[in-house]
Amino acid sequence: MWNTIVHIFPYAIALAMPLLITSLGGLFSERSGVVNIGLEGLMVVGGFASAAATVGLEPSLGGAAIWVSLVVAMVIGALFSVLHAFASINLNANQVISGTAINMIAGAVTVFLARTITGSGNIQLTNGIPRFDVPFLVDIPLLGKLFFYQTYGTTWLILAILALGAFVLYKTAFGLRLRACGEHPHAADAAGINVFKVRYGAVMISGALAGLGGATILVTYSGEFSGSVAGMGFLALAALIFGQWKPLGVLGATFFFGFAATLANASQAEPALQAIPEVILKVFPYVVTLLALILFSKSTQAPRAAGEPFEKGKR
Repeated sequence: MWNTIVHIFPYAIALAMPLLITSLGGLFSERSGVVNIGLEGLMVVGGFASAAATVGLEPSLGGAAIWVSLVVAMVIGALFSVLHAFASINLNANQVISGTAINMIAGAVTVFLARTITGSGNIQLTNGIPRFDVPFLVDIPLLGKLFFYQTYGTTWLILAILALGAFVLYKTAFGLRLRACGEHPHAADAAGINVFKVRYGAVMISGALAGLGGATILVTYSGEFSGSVAGMGFLALAALIFGQWKPLGVLGATFFFGFAATLANASQAEPALQAIPEVILKVFPYVVTLLALILFSKSTQAPRAAGEPFEKGKR
């Protein structure tokens, strides 16, 4: 059984990273008071931007084109999220409906553009980000083979962004203002904080990180843009709720989802897992999430003003 865990753990980490960075983006948005159901669509936009940038820049930049494409995905994701920010913040639209519209628009627009570029709805990458063993750390007994064997560079980039995001959220003035806007926006406004600007910034951060999540799927284990991320955005939302809107909680939730999904995917290839019906492994993370939400619903503390439009001057 240990050999099975060692074999699938690198794949579980690779699967968890897009969920983690997208959930972190959702955390910033919801902590500011804006519910972002459009994470799925923003991941699709990020995946398309990364694929198009890689194909366009690879002849001149070579292997560096993939890393440049991650930056492009973040920029395009942030810009695309302005649609959701404008509808939710300026127009006081229903944030769930606005996010759903983002999901629908993103899939249609990106597939249309992909067909314009390649003649089909798909964009295939010739090369992805290579795996590597972390020197010295991979030789640590037990943990080395789990966490430092056959890793992607994007894994360490996303973990660094997570640490930076937690620091910004809890240790900086911007993070304090952002959390204040998500809990008591009128009190924040009375204190001189521009709630509109803070929420715009939070939604654009959310779009940038979700775009990076979609790009990470493409350049690590997918290798092809097809106009979909197979529900990963909604799974990131579930991980955000499961993680109680906290960075470390989100980290644990996304690792759990990643490991459970990898178990389901590898169930037919690993002899130790073949005795368990595949359908049980596939539904396991969702059932556990539902049970956790039921058991801990009374103690679950979402941002108080999440989903509520802010109207200046209204109490």
